[in-house]
Amino acid sequence: ALALHAVPEGMNRRVRELLLDHNCLRALPPGAFAGAGALLRLDLRDNGLRSVHVRAFWGLGALQYLDLSANQLEVLAPGTFAPLRALRTLSLAGNRLARLEPAVLSALPLLRALNLQDNALAALAPGLLAGLPALDSLRLRGNPWACGCALRPLCTWLHRHPSPASEAETLLCMSPRRLTLSPLTALPDTAFSHCAQPLAPRDLAVVYAIGPASFLASLAACLALGSVLTACRARRRRRTAACRPPRSLRDPDPHGPPSPADPTSPAAAPAEA
Repeated sequence: ALALHAVPEGMNRRVRELLLDHNCLRALPPGAFAGAGALLRLDLRDNGLRSVHVRAFWGLGALQYLDLSANQLEVLAPGTFAPLRALRTLSLAGNRLARLEPAVLSALPLLRALNLQDNALAALAPGLLAGLPALDSLRLRGNPWACGCALRPLCTWLHRHPSPASEAETLLCMSPRRLTLSPLTALPDTAFSHCAQPLAPRDLAVVYAIGPASFLASLAACLALGSVLTACRARRRRRTAACRPPRSLRDPDPHGPPSPADPTSPAAAPAEA
């Protein structure tokens, strides 16, 4: 360790391995490793890292191993690892991650080993594991797992990818109370029978695509229906007005003075005489 506070500049373009562990790199700025396109292994352990810019790893398309463990990361922006298409191993152990969005890892088709142990994860976001087709090693111990419906995808994955007994025994539920300290691998599928079946990513894409269109269609239908109702009411008012007799032909008011044109009125008698 050299107590570095920034990534060294002017690195040899042919360097294959860069070990920067146990330094003082608190943040990784955009293009932090520009010019190191041949890099295969990058070790950033134990630096006190608090933030990683979404473009920090641009230009590292050949990188296969990345270690970000033992830092202070609380959040990672979607797309942070997008340039690392060749990445095989990623360690995020020993950070403060409480949530990991699928878009953070979705661009890693070759990722085989992912270490998430000793974070603050209560569940894994739906679709996160489905977006990692090559994944076969997942380390998860030391997280406060909440064994509710949100944990169903993870339990399904664990049943399909059995881990060593020593690892499986350390994956324990921290909530709800009735399941506290129960191993995740001991939860049968029937434990989630009351949960709604989560939508597949393809189905979610359809929902997102149809949602705005259906809203606009419903809005147009409501406007059309309102116009029809307004037109019908106006037509009814016109029809009622047409059927109403003129004011001069209506029956006189029985309590008002008699009409001068009425021959039976007392006022008309002298005129007849």
